[in-house]
Amino acid sequence: MIPPLGGGHRTENSESGYDVDIYTIIFLALAVFIFLRLRNVLGQRTGSERPPFDRMGSPLPGAPDKRVGPVTGTVIDQPPPLPGADAVPDADRWKGVAEPGSELAAGLDAVAAQDGSFDPKHFLTGARSAYEMIVLAFANGDRRALKDLLSPDVFDSFDAAIKAREKNEQKTETRFVAIDKAELVGAEARNRTAQLTVRFVSEMISVTRDKAGAVVDGNPEKVTDITDVWTFARDTGSRDPNWKLVGTGSAQ
Repeated sequence: MIPPLGGGHRTENSESGYDVDIYTIIFLALAVFIFLRLRNVLGQRTGSERPPFDRMGSPLPGAPDKRVGPVTGTVIDQPPPLPGADAVPDADRWKGVAEPGSELAAGLDAVAAQDGSFDPKHFLTGARSAYEMIVLAFANGDRRALKDLLSPDVFDSFDAAIKAREKNEQKTETRFVAIDKAELVGAEARNRTAQLTVRFVSEMISVTRDKAGAVVDGNPEKVTDITDVWTFARDTGSRDPNWKLVGTGSAQ
């Protein structure tokens, strides 16, 4: 006789003439026990249960919206929301960046019309980083870094200043203390070019020394308040998402 798999034990029933597998009896008993336990825990369907619902409260397409009343728990029929009902109102579109109805808000609308992914807050975060990188690269005479961040015209202007410094054998040391503010003050979109103007208010220490190390400009011990107004631009029809500095100015 072939032994049962797993080394199980069987007993012979002399009256019936066939073997009874004791493990089969045990498994059947466990199955009945588990079924009874599940029946007690999950209950039985009676036909009066509430239908399943969406946890986010959104109705099925084309079905009336139903909400549960806050006090009575009754279901309230509501018409389905109109398309775009959850969209941010135009008045709040540039909240925290531009006043509704302002010239700046209109300019931002024009930029967003050309670039649907435009986010002014994300842009300002990048502009702060670019501002610091450009100022430090100019101080260090790093033309390679500047070329990637400036338009050709602005690069030529920066390069001329670096050459004059090198001709006079001077070096500039600049250290940022803080960038207190970076705010949009202008926006426009013409053809496929978007331009954004940012006012930076910062604190830095800057000094220029001659070949001998003597100070010819600035003060190594003094923190200076600086206000710069820079304009960045990008071709909205290009796959390149980077903005470049196209204009610089200062304000008191």
